[in-house]
Amino acid sequence: MSSPQRDITLRFLAEPQDVNFGGKVHGGAVMKWIDLAAYACSAGWSSRYCVTAYAGGIRFISPIHVGNLVEVAAKIIYTGNSSMHIAIEVNACDPKSLNRRLTTHCIVIMVAVDESGQPVKVPEWIPQTDDDKQQHATAIKLMEMRKKIGEEMEIFI
Repeated sequence: MSSPQRDITLRFLAEPQDVNFGGKVHGGAVMKWIDLAAYACSAGWSSRYCVTAYAGGIRFISPIHVGNLVEVAAKIIYTGNSSMHIAIEVNACDPKSLNRRLTTHCIVIMVAVDESGQPVKVPEWIPQTDDDKQQHATAIKLMEMRKKIGEEMEIFI
């Protein structure tokens, strides 16, 4: 049996319908691409249909222009029982120069579900390299921070 796929990169050209009134690709289009990459990554890891449970820490760093080659890279950095924490990095460049620049990054949590929508167990990801171990530790810290933020947000509910 082959091992699960830990990462994936989607590549495509930014199109005119992706542009906002300012002439740059709008954040909603970028967020859609992020969700697509997170789904492809989580489905490849779990061999299951997956749903988005959380997307956070989205940082828009530099604009994407029509005609740019866009790369949305997604990789598993932590697994729970049914959840997969995925680091996403969006890069863009003029396809003639291939000078890539970081445009956006974030964390997305996907949950594997069965046919009735109930969470199902996913394969455990075990960090191997020093970079993997650092990203894994960061994912754990972020979980703790989200829990505290969630408790603080209860005042608004």
